[in-house]
Amino acid sequence: MAEATPAPDGALPKTYDPASTEARWQAAWEAAGAFHPDPEAPGEPFSVVIPPPNVTGSLHMGHGFETALIDTIVRFQRLQGRNVLCLPGTDHASIAVQSILEKQIKAEGGSKDDLGRDAFLERAWSWKAESGGTIVGQLRRLGYSVDWQRERFTLDQGLNKAVVEAFVRLHDQGLIYRGEYLVNWCPASGSAVSDLEVEMKELDGHLWHFRYPLSGGADHLVVATTRPETLLGDTGVAVHPDDPRYAALVGRTLTLPLVGRAIPIVADEHVDPAFGTGCVKVTPAHDPNDFAIGARHGLPLITVMAKDGTMNAAAGRFAGLDRFEARKAVVAAMEAEGFLVKVEPHRHSVPFSDRGKVPVEPLLSTQWFARAEPLAARCREALDGGAPRFVPQRWEKVYRDWLTDIRDWCISRQLWWGHRIPAWFVVSETGGVITEATPYVVARDDAEARRQAEDQFGAASRAAGRPLQLEQDPDVLDTWFSSGLWPFSTLGWPDESAADLATWYPTSVLVTGFDIIFFWVARMTMLAGAFTGRMPFRDVYIHGLVRDETNRKMSKSAGNGIDPLPLIERYGADALRFALVREVAGAGQDIRLDYDRASGSSATVEAARNFANKLWNATRFALLNLGGETPASLGEPDQAALSLADRWILSRLARVNRETAERYGSYGLGEAAKGLYEFAWNEVCDWTIELLKRRLNPRPAVEGEPLSAEALADQRVARQVLAKVLAELLVLLHPLMPHLSEDLWHGVSGEAEGRFLALQSWPAVNEAALDDGLEAQFAELIEAIRVVRNLRAVAGLKPSQSAPVVFLTGRPELAAVLRQATGDITALTRAASVEVRDPGTAAGDAAEAQAAGPQRCLAAVSGELQVLLPIEGLVDLAALRGRLEKDIAKAEKEIKGLAGRLANPNFAGKAPPEVVAECRANLAEAEAQAALARGRLEGLG
Repeated sequence: MAEATPAPDGALPKTYDPASTEARWQAAWEAAGAFHPDPEAPGEPFSVVIPPPNVTGSLHMGHGFETALIDTIVRFQRLQGRNVLCLPGTDHASIAVQSILEKQIKAEGGSKDDLGRDAFLERAWSWKAESGGTIVGQLRRLGYSVDWQRERFTLDQGLNKAVVEAFVRLHDQGLIYRGEYLVNWCPASGSAVSDLEVEMKELDGHLWHFRYPLSGGADHLVVATTRPETLLGDTGVAVHPDDPRYAALVGRTLTLPLVGRAIPIVADEHVDPAFGTGCVKVTPAHDPNDFAIGARHGLPLITVMAKDGTMNAAAGRFAGLDRFEARKAVVAAMEAEGFLVKVEPHRHSVPFSDRGKVPVEPLLSTQWFARAEPLAARCREALDGGAPRFVPQRWEKVYRDWLTDIRDWCISRQLWWGHRIPAWFVVSETGGVITEATPYVVARDDAEARRQAEDQFGAASRAAGRPLQLEQDPDVLDTWFSSGLWPFSTLGWPDESAADLATWYPTSVLVTGFDIIFFWVARMTMLAGAFTGRMPFRDVYIHGLVRDETNRKMSKSAGNGIDPLPLIERYGADALRFALVREVAGAGQDIRLDYDRASGSSATVEAARNFANKLWNATRFALLNLGGETPASLGEPDQAALSLADRWILSRLARVNRETAERYGSYGLGEAAKGLYEFAWNEVCDWTIELLKRRLNPRPAVEGEPLSAEALADQRVARQVLAKVLAELLVLLHPLMPHLSEDLWHGVSGEAEGRFLALQSWPAVNEAALDDGLEAQFAELIEAIRVVRNLRAVAGLKPSQSAPVVFLTGRPELAAVLRQATGDITALTRAASVEVRDPGTAAGDAAEAQAAGPQRCLAAVSGELQVLLPIEGLVDLAALRGRLEKDIAKAEKEIKGLAGRLANPNFAGKAPPEVVAECRANLAEAEAQAALARGRLEGLG
């Protein structure tokens, strides 16, 4: 920690080095336990459990964006005096980890089955220990102010206890059951996947039309399908009950081609009579809609596909073929036997496994399910009472709609890496193997399972002369089941007396993307409602996506992702964080990140790095001009001694303080970043520091003599104002740029080991300093100074040249401000003299002043203020006239070209509206520039 303190003289290095600064403060915060809160500490509790990234992952821009948002929120709340817990962790990612390990084992010439379950899991834990911390180290580089001492893993011992308890309780309540149902099966991973783990992809395929002959007759029906291989499992053909074409055929049977099975014609309202021929083949064991039709009409379920994606014995002569090979073979056979009518190209949506990356197959499978409707009902009731609150509110409807139309949740996965299902099959009842008829018990551990089995089956088993034999279900739970417990299991549940749970649950806010409202948000609210009776978070802040430089969604398949790590190396973590948050135009909106792929640079992040440099240089200037004092030693300035500029910046500081706190507190994070950028860059660095320079370094009235008491007193006031503004600004900026602000605050405050800006209090708003009128008047003063500077640039005056300045205004209050600020105007514009006149008087009339003598002026108008810059004798008037004439000629040429484009009907009527609007805006700007140059030329006579 000692190395993080400033040098003894308080000076900063000339240049800002983000890499060393950020690493130093990250280490210092963590070593000191700065973000390890005590549940007994004072302050209103505020908590966030971060969305756990997959243990297999590495940092991507979405992580960077979400981290920046979360950390901005929690750092602000910490500065507000709240007892903040930000709890980190990672997800065990069942399918992803198992896929990685199986590929490794396959490359070594083996398989997981060769290893066996125990050896496989031992290898998985070794992999996690060696490679699973990558994402955590990368998150640390962003300066995440989380409590790393409380870091959790969804498969750790404590969370496993919570998962087992949750499963047992839900099963005891009848909310978890085991049954055969049609599930999404991923042949690649060999596991069921939930509806939410299925990604629909638009693919070009075919629509095959087949002839199904009527039994005992010469007529037939034509059905169409995109999956010919499934016709082997057809058990019916459905038509709409109101379709007159087929009304007389309902109840008759067809002979299934290639198989010879008689299948009934049924009437069902699910059928769309306008699609195809209006006849739909029904394969209840291989399509969810067909499953529902089959259930309504008592059709048998025939499974013709194995779980590895090959055809099974029920497929007859096609058994053993891969599903896609079988598709070709079935089509060929149907054509050969005269059943193929036609083939049409057809673009349609195909469900793909999000993990296995192959088309899923709806298959009948015995799985564990959670009854979703009773769980969702609690959530809908809570939502009616306003919990949780969605920001932006529009996502509430999406959440409610999903809770209203919900199917039971398949929670079992045919994997080894994960939370093993706490159910034990009494295999001694079914010949030592698990069958559909094997009874089971659900328990918290082996001992409890054996006690239950003994109670239920022990006597009968002994009477039959067979020992009681149990075998735990080999499957694991869906990863989202454990993740659904995350907000409370990480805090100690099911131990209701856990201090962390009592203090920080429910959590304060969940920050997450809209794409996992169903995956995760709803899972958490359903399980929290079941086990805690409360929603797990007060607010849900939904953020948008980070889009690439062409505004496209980033994805692995598109290959357009932007790696945040090289940007951190190049510009610093604070620059990246600030750039991302500043781009947010409103809660929930996507942001675009400028990026040059050839150079690996980003103008957006570079601008944030330039902002960091600006703050560094401003602080370095302050440290060199505060006389070795700190805000504490300098104290507050005497209000009576404040200059006009002092009162203005202190009013602005108070206002920005209040606005920033309101924005941070209402999730207006992008607005907070934009406001602080404008205030810091323009009002503090560009104006206040410039205005203070002459007062910080006053010159004696007589060279060689000491400064007067008045000058020394004013110098101290200037130091007090600069120190106060800078110190407070750094607190306001801290949530957005934590490393830089911490480093600069230590430099300004002189604080040493053991104290951090991160743990200070948000400064109170100085309401007495607020002055709306003064701020408005000073804004006019700033604009007047800008106008004078612009006129000097037009005239071509050298920085060392002085020129008189004349202001004309009929507003007494503006005139008073200008007169009061004469010293500042003189210093900032190199004015030889400053006059403020009333144009209503003869002496002040601009036209009369111009006509009274040969003096030539450049003039400009800003609102109700006219500015004159007498330049005769200071510049070459002929050369100036020549420059203005060139400017006029250039503008007129541009006006002619733009007006011609707009007059062309082909352009005005056919070009995109935004292009036409831009052309009109450019024309208006060119016309204004031409008029301005003509006026200045006329002013030269």
